Amino acid sequence: MLDVLAVHRALVQIPSLSHEEGPIADWVERFFQEAGLPTGRIGNNVYAWLGEDRSDTLLLNSHLDVVPPVEGHPFPPFEAVVHEGRVYGRGAVDAKASVAAMMVALVELASEGYRPPGRLIVALTACEELGAGYNGLEHIRPALEPLHAAIVGEPTDLRPCVAQKGVLILTLTAQGRSAHAARAHLGENAIYRAARDILALHSLRFEREDPFLGYPTVTVTTISGGTARNVVPDRCIFTVDIRSTPAYSHEELIELVRSHVSSEVSVYSQRLVPVSTPVQARIVRACLQAQPGLEPFGSPTASDWVFLRDLPVVKLGPGSSELSHTAQEHIPLVELQRAVQVYKAIVRAYFELR
Repeated sequence: MLDVLAVHRALVQIPSLSHEEGPIADWVERFFQEAGLPTGRIGNNVYAWLGEDRSDTLLLNSHLDVVPPVEGHPFPPFEAVVHEGRVYGRGAVDAKASVAAMMVALVELASEGYRPPGRLIVALTACEELGAGYNGLEHIRPALEPLHAAIVGEPTDLRPCVAQKGVLILTLTAQGRSAHAARAHLGENAIYRAARDILALHSLRFEREDPFLGYPTVTVTTISGGTARNVVPDRCIFTVDIRSTPAYSHEELIELVRSHVSSEVSVYSQRLVPVSTPVQARIVRACLQAQPGLEPFGSPTASDWVFLRDLPVVKLGPGSSELSHTAQEHIPLVELQRAVQVYKAIVRAYFELR
């Protein structure tokens, strides 16, 4: 059997910030090639597969890039230090634990002589952490088609996540009319208008609740208005961050906000849509069969799942999401090892349930 710890440590020791994934993509590509697997590469996105029957394809996907280190790492962030049964380092959880476990699971299945009655692809992709612009999975997905189901490797403590919130960012502009502050009655204060709209959004209530994610949340995150201390402001601009759920489309949420405010509403970003998978889907049943006794749950964090939103998908991987992007990021060795077996069991269960 392969040493998943050695694979994981090698990955963590390669700094792979977004747009700098070349060296880690080279390492992953060599790993698959030395294992004798058919391999493809587009840019810094690498994939390998088992089986040639494209009538039923299961994708295992995770990302190679990491966010920059922050202050307070207990060990050098790219040394992959093992301490008290845990591997510490940037990306140790998000998401190189999933990457390592998926890589080892695929190679072990191949070495065991397993051949799926379909096709199993492991795709390890770039630029997930940026949240905008180029995205590796979105870029290479046409080369992987047809796809029929997927596991997205993100830290979930190996629990099956079947729903994920989206992100809708709106820019609201309150228009007023300027005047000297000594004659404020001659103007119209845009900040007051914005304040009324902010209070209206604070009081906004939703009718439809998602069974795993609850209600959408609406948060005002930035505000800017006024040009001088003695001038009635004629414009005030504020940003609204909406964490959406599958119970509402982004178009519905935009119209709902417009109906509650007098400010002009424009969309800054709506790319990260909410996604969900029915619990009756085969990939969900495979995950539950691989780990009996677990219950599906919903996640507030976005991932590359949004680029697979037309498929039945489960987000599942080793490690705690609460450690992502923190200085204390680490993964227990035993969970790394268990993740390999969990991914293998899910693959076998998925194709058995056909």
